[in-house]
Amino acid sequence: MPSTPSASSPRVVVIGGGPAGLMAAEVLAAGGCAVELFDAMPSLGRKFLLAGVGGMNITHAEPKPAFVARYASRAGEIGRLLADFDADALRAWIHALGIDTFVGSSGRVFPTDMKAAPLLRAWLKRLRESGVALHTRSRWLGWSEAGELRIATPDGERQLNADAVVLALGGGSWARLGSDGAWVPLLEQRGIDVAPLQPSNCGFEVTGWSVFFADKFAGAPVKPVAIHVDGETPRQGEFVVTATGVEGSLIYALSAPIREQINQGGRAVIHLDLLPHRSREQIVAALSKPRGSRSLAKHLASQMGIDGVRAGLLRELTDADTFQDMGRLATAIKALPLELVRTRPLDEAISSAGGVPFEALDANLMLRQLPGVFCAGEMLDWEAPTGGYLLTACFASGRAAGLGALRWLTRR
Repeated sequence: MPSTPSASSPRVVVIGGGPAGLMAAEVLAAGGCAVELFDAMPSLGRKFLLAGVGGMNITHAEPKPAFVARYASRAGEIGRLLADFDADALRAWIHALGIDTFVGSSGRVFPTDMKAAPLLRAWLKRLRESGVALHTRSRWLGWSEAGELRIATPDGERQLNADAVVLALGGGSWARLGSDGAWVPLLEQRGIDVAPLQPSNCGFEVTGWSVFFADKFAGAPVKPVAIHVDGETPRQGEFVVTATGVEGSLIYALSAPIREQINQGGRAVIHLDLLPHRSREQIVAALSKPRGSRSLAKHLASQMGIDGVRAGLLRELTDADTFQDMGRLATAIKALPLELVRTRPLDEAISSAGGVPFEALDANLMLRQLPGVFCAGEMLDWEAPTGGYLLTACFASGRAAGLGALRWLTRR
């Protein structure tokens, strides 16, 4: 049970009402602090709720070493957070809210009813009962010259003093849900170097599809398919052709290395394996069979099952001579090059990379240059694929920031 705040209880302000901020508020209230949470949106957890549309993928049942590896260059930092609050701990926490979970066939973990809203409602009820004051339509504006927090509310600006502050303001994607990156200049004004926010789990644009291809195939899923990106293990899954390029789960899973190649060289070339379950030799043998009066398009469809959008991609991304040489055509089917030239806009991305570097934080997630100010969630400089990894790290970092603030307050 949380300790009841008293007049002498430390006063802590949490900015941001997503999973990281709410988790920090819960930990702080349980530690006996008087907690006020402010969020700019009309209601809390808006991005969390939208992420749950179609099925609330809360975490993943993947073995822990592989799970931690999903955080790539930040696996060390996120791994330390997950050591204290991993996927199993998150599931147990959800169960304590009265929400059951199950593991899907892919290893993804969902609430039994697949919905985010009941979980959020139960959580907010528990927070209110623990004494957390929740304020919506209240945007953080930074600090006054006297060091007070400035909050714009429907009734005018408030200026608050707090013993500690937890910032959990999200990244830069889905601005309409509150993650608008407006906090970046506020920290930069205080001398914090923030890594530029970039799209993650995002779509990419090509130089330009032909009008025919775009009109016919925009919106078409490509599956099954494997994609190879230089320096990465090939991945299999599916993606979707768009009017300007490609998007979808397989593209999102590889978005970080693709984006970095574009950042470094102005473009990225990925290779599509349109028949991941067949070898090149098998494809050559099948294509070399007599086709009689059938067209090559019908031959590809009957022998290989290549038709529709996959046949369209072959025509779009190869020259006419390739279709006259079955060896070259088989090579194209197994490694069809696709040049990507830019990400889709940040606000369209599922999540963002960049933010407050871990190097600017101490072990408690406190800003070294701003004692008493802690950071959590997607505003930190890390990224992960979809599949429950994003949410798990947000929960874990919120908990870590809350505990870090309690330790700092105790030492004071």
